[in-house]
Amino acid sequence: MCGIVGAIAQRNVSEILLEGLSRLEYRGYDSAGICTIAGNKFSCIKTTGKVKVLKDEVNLVGCPGLIGIAHTRWATHGVPSKENAHPHICDHLALVHNGIIENFQELKQELIAAGYSFKSQTDTEVLVCLIHSMLKKSSSVLDAFKLALARVKGSYGLALVDLNDPDTLYAARSGSPLIIGLGIGENFIASDTLALLPVTRRFIYLEENEIAAITTRAVRVFDLNGCEVDKKIIESDLDAESISKGEYRHYMQKEIFEQPTSLQNTLIGRIIDDKISNETVVGIDDNTFKDTNFIQIVACGTSYHAGMVARYWFEELTGVATNVEIASEYRYRKAVVPDNALFVTISQSGETADTLASLRLAKEQKFKNSLSICNVNGSSLVRESDYTLFTKAGAEIGVASTKAFTAQLLSLLLLALIIAKQKQAITEEKYKEIITSLRALPALCQDFLSCDKQIAALSEQFSGKHHCLFLGRGVMYPIALEGALKLKEISYIHAEGYAAGELKHGPIALIDNEMPVVVVAPDNALMDKLVSNVEEVRARGAQLYIFVDNKAQLKNDKQTQKVALPSCPEILQPILYTIPLQLLAYYCAVINGTDVDQPRNLAKSVTVE
Repeated sequence: MCGIVGAIAQRNVSEILLEGLSRLEYRGYDSAGICTIAGNKFSCIKTTGKVKVLKDEVNLVGCPGLIGIAHTRWATHGVPSKENAHPHICDHLALVHNGIIENFQELKQELIAAGYSFKSQTDTEVLVCLIHSMLKKSSSVLDAFKLALARVKGSYGLALVDLNDPDTLYAARSGSPLIIGLGIGENFIASDTLALLPVTRRFIYLEENEIAAITTRAVRVFDLNGCEVDKKIIESDLDAESISKGEYRHYMQKEIFEQPTSLQNTLIGRIIDDKISNETVVGIDDNTFKDTNFIQIVACGTSYHAGMVARYWFEELTGVATNVEIASEYRYRKAVVPDNALFVTISQSGETADTLASLRLAKEQKFKNSLSICNVNGSSLVRESDYTLFTKAGAEIGVASTKAFTAQLLSLLLLALIIAKQKQAITEEKYKEIITSLRALPALCQDFLSCDKQIAALSEQFSGKHHCLFLGRGVMYPIALEGALKLKEISYIHAEGYAAGELKHGPIALIDNEMPVVVVAPDNALMDKLVSNVEEVRARGAQLYIFVDNKAQLKNDKQTQKVALPSCPEILQPILYTIPLQLLAYYCAVINGTDVDQPRNLAKSVTVE
């Protein structure tokens, strides 16, 4: 979950590298480093903390060079420290790495026996020494690179520079994303296109087990057998301005308020003549899902909660049995796969390690089709899936996902309608009713954001609180889970989401007058049941915060605060009731003084197991 940037140009690259790191800081921010080649020596600077600390150091001492690599770290092996920060150097080689080398201890012992010594606790320093050792068996750095990677078990995105060959930048990828950016008389590499948008919009995506040799004039890509690979150039439709905070205090705040636009973008071109177009899902036709009789959804974190909501929609609208599982669990069990089964993966980045591994396992398990719900065109998940439904949420920088989640929910609802229509499982009346609701979604989302000031004031009551429960029933249970996840992620308040009916089976023992309880209570068929659960909580003295339809007959009192929200169609409630919970988490984090966009110990794109 680290961020890599590399550049080779006819100008000083340090500013390009540092700007790229700033745009990748969502991937890790406990230490950072840069290494350039100036003359016949390395200029290497490493710092702990965020990229700004590194920038200040570079501005103070300088880091000139026409070729260089840089790294922002989310620690895996070894604590955050200058010694463990990347780049790591062995003689005339310098390396940055995203991923995990699983057999590094074994390799390290071999290298120690061969006379190598180590300054860090990292697997990366072992790898650069391994590459150096392979030079004794090969005629070039590229060959040594290939030989070393043949010994490696694990995942990596790598950038390598050689003091003896300052005209070539080397890169390799297996299990961790890496892209090449193409300029005029200059070329670049990075973990994400966002890092390079200020200098290019033309990219090559490295595939699994590919190595690249990059100069100012050419990019050559090889497989591990040394065969050259012809690569397609893709032009990004993002721009550098899409990742600025604008008028907002934090990226997360901006991304919450961008949701009417991101939902509108996800709908554009997908409802034609009151029907969901098949072109919504790249690659399908009128009969793709006609025989689907089982759906397996796999995801992690917030995307897993989106999958949990989708199960309600899929089973209600399509009549197809649906299972939802956390990717890190699915990949390690023996699943029974029925005939004509569809495997659905959900990931904002398309590079989530456990989700990718689950997709590769699903191919071995003979699922009939695989489909990804993803926000990033060209990502690994997209390239390896049979079909893709793009969420079109735009760049999301805040580590805690907001607009990507609601765009995922909308995309899953669109998919449910496509499957329902192909299987003839939905009446024309119901189908048109949902289409009408979808057209109103962006405007309704704007209406729901009007509770901003009320929630900002309410959140002050969470100051000093250490625990919180979120309750929901039916399809709102996963939304309660998501609300709890957001609160704990960025405010560091311990929060748990529960199905309200489970309250009496244990969690109610935690409730006292110091425990805030947040209830997600839209007007639906389960409202009466939920009211009974609320009374159980009230009887134990908890402070209740109820997010409810503004028409509901529920009064505020000393123990209960109602957040009245606009009326909306029941099918859209999971999407829209997410918004006030995001705002609650955001304002609680601001009050607690935490780092909203880059909460401790977390990274945006989890590319390691």
